[in-house]
Amino acid sequence: MLTQSITILILVSIVGCILYGRRLIKTEKVDAVFGNPERAKGGTHWIIVGGSAILLVWLYYSWDIAKGFYPKSANELCQVAKINESLLGLKYQFPIEEREFKSTSIIKIENKNLGKITNEIQNSQGINAQQKSTLIGFVNKTSQLIPLLTNENLMEMDTKIKIKEMTDELRLLSSNFQKKDYPFETSAAKNERQIAISEQGDWGITKIQSGTGSIENTIEVPLVPATNKGLKFHSAAEELTIINDKFFKLRNHNPQFKNSIKQLKEDIKIYRKNLSDADEVASDYAKDIVKIARRIEYASIYPPSALNEMQNAIVEFDNLQKAEQGGLRLVDIFLFPAGTIVSSGTSCSEQGSGRWLPKPSDTLNKFILMSKPSVGYKNIPLLWIDMMDVSKIIGFILPDWIADILPGDYPVHSSDGVVKQNFKGQVLKVVTGDFKLFKIPVPYGHIWDSFLRVFLGLVFGILIGVPLGLFMGLNRFAKGFFDPLIELYRPVPPLAWAPLIISVLGIDNTGKVFLLFMVSLSIMIISARAGASGTQLSKIHAAHSLGASKKQILRYVIFPNSLPEILTGIRVAVGMCWGTLVAAEFLAGTTGIGFVENVAKKYFQYEVIWITIFIMGMLGLLFDVTLRKIIDKTIPWRGKG
Repeated sequence: MLTQSITILILVSIVGCILYGRRLIKTEKVDAVFGNPERAKGGTHWIIVGGSAILLVWLYYSWDIAKGFYPKSANELCQVAKINESLLGLKYQFPIEEREFKSTSIIKIENKNLGKITNEIQNSQGINAQQKSTLIGFVNKTSQLIPLLTNENLMEMDTKIKIKEMTDELRLLSSNFQKKDYPFETSAAKNERQIAISEQGDWGITKIQSGTGSIENTIEVPLVPATNKGLKFHSAAEELTIINDKFFKLRNHNPQFKNSIKQLKEDIKIYRKNLSDADEVASDYAKDIVKIARRIEYASIYPPSALNEMQNAIVEFDNLQKAEQGGLRLVDIFLFPAGTIVSSGTSCSEQGSGRWLPKPSDTLNKFILMSKPSVGYKNIPLLWIDMMDVSKIIGFILPDWIADILPGDYPVHSSDGVVKQNFKGQVLKVVTGDFKLFKIPVPYGHIWDSFLRVFLGLVFGILIGVPLGLFMGLNRFAKGFFDPLIELYRPVPPLAWAPLIISVLGIDNTGKVFLLFMVSLSIMIISARAGASGTQLSKIHAAHSLGASKKQILRYVIFPNSLPEILTGIRVAVGMCWGTLVAAEFLAGTTGIGFVENVAKKYFQYEVIWITIFIMGMLGLLFDVTLRKIIDKTIPWRGKG
């Protein structure tokens, strides 16, 4: 119901905003200057149109609209897929799905193989004339096996009877399939089916494995038929499976064929046994001939007209089941774009876009579950609050070497096993956080870990990169000395550094933060250098003429003029840091958005993958919007000359 409402609301929003936008365009001032930034302000209605269009396409191609308006359609198509799977093997025997009979195709292939091996034997330099004659005789005997199978007069009565029985079963199935009361389900069977329906859940249901905090994979398509129409197709599929198994167990072997192939195998066996080790080539040819004979033996080769009645029965039933689908075929065609429901063995699954493009409803439900602190992902919440002792924060901030530089020794235990603490030992406990204070709420979780890594890497890159970039833009020595170093490591992809950095600094936060620092450092240096070197000389001369010192020129002229480039560099660095972080968490990580996506990829949890993509996009957008606000407040003169 929710998906239906949202779909209708989206359609209304798109149409309404388009009509509003068109009316606004018509009433716009005709003398508005092209290129005026004021023309680009607002446009919220077009944002709604764009966002709604994306969501509508997602709803459509992910089959969420099909799920919302026809929730039982996937289950019914699952039963149809069972029929298609059962029929497929039979249909491929006839010119229904293929251009010709399967028997014809097999005969063409094997005759081609026999002709090929004949030419090879005749042109072979590794065997003598006598061996060639014998081997070609075996080939001729093998080719003579095929007419023994295609001659209708040689068919055994038992084979004909079995084919007729299967044909009658198909026609009986077609007759029953048209009846309203088919299948004839007993009360006990119906109750058993209802229990199975309640246990299997609905299309796209998400379960939580109790006690582990991990999310199980979403059920793609319920297998047990949930509707009367589905039950009809399910029962027919079971009967077709039995007929299909009977057909492929049947072999068109008459006494003449059995005797001929038995004699051929024995002759070749004796021939190969009498060959010496030097006659390896002749032995290999004889072995290949036997392989062809065995393929003919186990293939489904029948006389041209022996299966005509069965073919007609299959076509009749296939047309009936397609007609019985009715509106379901339209649902499959129009609401299941680029894919459908397929059956394989004892399961049904989504095939096509719906498999890798999860439904928004399923994605939202899984996101809600992952957002719960008690569930999270791999027992870690996405984002939550934890009570941390202030001492841990102090121990993280203060370096351990503070205690090392103090005079004296650390405490030593006495002979009775007691350790008396001294001042140096107390300082060590403080700088390592080995004491208790009060607790404060601090954020933690996958999102926070990724955010903090990006933030720290970006901050360190700004603190070092901006001053160095300004220095390079103002000093010939600095530019000449540092520029080759920067340009040497800047073109190297961040992922090329990742294995080295992680192996040296470890898989914890230190290695990841340092990698992000390297990414942001080069960007900030280049941005600050470009800003400093691009400062208009007339402004600097004006400041000189007013008596400004070097520090004042740097502070009031060069730095403000460099701010647009610096802030743009920060925006670029944020995007690069996010991309690098996810890759780094892919390589080595136990927390973070990249870690979540990597684990989800291994278990084909497409909803989780899209959740991580959405989170990264929203965090990147948050960074970008914040920087835009900072740019607007900090450099209001930007773009105004």
